[in-house]
Amino acid sequence: MRTSSFKNSLLKALDGEIIERLRLRPVKFELKHEIEYPGNPINHLYFLEEGMASMTATFKDGSQVEVGTFGYESVIGVSALMGTRKSLNRVYTQIAGHGYSCQVEDARREFRLGGYFQLLALRYVQAQLVQSMQTAGCNAKHNFEQRLARWLLICADRAHIDTFKISHEFLADMLGGRRPTISTTAGILKRKGLIEYTRGEIRILDVPGLTKTSCECYLIIKHHLDNYTEFDRAIPV
Repeated sequence: MRTSSFKNSLLKALDGEIIERLRLRPVKFELKHEIEYPGNPINHLYFLEEGMASMTATFKDGSQVEVGTFGYESVIGVSALMGTRKSLNRVYTQIAGHGYSCQVEDARREFRLGGYFQLLALRYVQAQLVQSMQTAGCNAKHNFEQRLARWLLICADRAHIDTFKISHEFLADMLGGRRPTISTTAGILKRKGLIEYTRGEIRILDVPGLTKTSCECYLIIKHHLDNYTEFDRAIPV
């Protein structure tokens, strides 16, 4: 399998020998496909090629809030490489797509070699931490218009699309708000000509305008997720 054929950032950066040792298998991700659930064993790592998944914190009353996103740059289940046995969060697809999976033990074996796979996996963890920290700060500091613009842009980047089938209820869950707040905020972005919104579907019309409406958090998250494989490639000795 040629690494140049991959869209996933990490797989694309690996050489063919590592890819063979990971023993990848193709996977299809339907909408709302449950990848991880709190307390369930992590048996596989997943590498998205297309589509997008959310990691959420789930509360006793059944409500949830998004704490991370996964797109073409992702390694879902990467915490298992550091010893985690059971998932701490819910992870499921919100935009259908496809990718690859590998057995956790194959990935752990490769990780323990201390080579390039380990280096990239740790860099991805760092990029995910940046995303989670920036999102937490954003939710506390910035207004809902900025937060919705940031969320839409990150979704578009991670899935390489500009149109999402998504409900106000779902957006309220992802952003930790209420449905009326989402409706009002989406209406503001629509009147500005930044998005088009019909029942259950949002289309981004003006990326530069939406970027300007968003806060600095979007570009910080985008930079780390887009570039984590391209930072200094030297492996410390």
